[in-house]
Amino acid sequence: MEDSYELFAIRFATMERTAAENFLDGDPHNGPMPMDYFVWAAIGRRRTYVIDTGYKQTVAAKRGRTFLRCPVQTLREIGIDPASQTDVILTHMHYDHAGNFDLFPNARFHLQDAEMAFATGRYMSHRAIGGVYEVDDVVGLVRAVFDGRVKFHAGDVELAPGLSLHHLGGHTMGLQAVRVRTARGWVVVASDASHYFANMEQGRPFPLVFDVGKMFDGFARLRNLADSPEHIVPGHDPLVRQLYPPVGERLRDIIVRLDAQPASRPRTDR
Repeated sequence: MEDSYELFAIRFATMERTAAENFLDGDPHNGPMPMDYFVWAAIGRRRTYVIDTGYKQTVAAKRGRTFLRCPVQTLREIGIDPASQTDVILTHMHYDHAGNFDLFPNARFHLQDAEMAFATGRYMSHRAIGGVYEVDDVVGLVRAVFDGRVKFHAGDVELAPGLSLHHLGGHTMGLQAVRVRTARGWVVVASDASHYFANMEQGRPFPLVFDVGKMFDGFARLRNLADSPEHIVPGHDPLVRQLYPPVGERLRDIIVRLDAQPASRPRTDR
């Protein structure tokens, strides 16, 4: 029997957007469709995994995001000490997922081979691709490689009973999703394999995409990995914090439990 994990989403920033900005083919209605920024954490009996590390307030100011609170420090609210955390999963190396890695001085970082090759290769010379990476984060993670603190993976891998990584690509060359066994079954943290529920449900990719075909393949993989569509958690959808219960009233709109049953919602593909 696989281990079961408590699973949390931590919101740390937000920004205003319109629907037309969130779909590759635009949106004829083009109403408000804001974006939230999350990191995640899976807490098991024997080991805890932090999933992504967010970004700093200075990066939020530079990129015009509304910064709410440091995601790494917020981990303490669920009993995680960043200084002693040993395992951090980076779904990919975009600025909003791989900043703050320096706040985990004793962690090793789990990353796909393809993502490091992508982030340090020829495509970074194109502003539309390289501009979504922070060069200091990339250089810092390269230094972590030489320090022996990056654990590379080539494709799907089980990190521990009840928790596995799955290379999807699409959004970036090395994007990976995280499959976690919880009390309600297998939940998949999609990260940017699907920014919003609507991207996957309507088959309309987010416009920031390296390989559109692999993104469509990724939508199918997410469905196969999760126990149901209600077990897939998109990377940036504000609906996540509306559907899942908060960790106490004080942390409403900041930390929600993904291992709890979500509220029902109308599917966007119906």
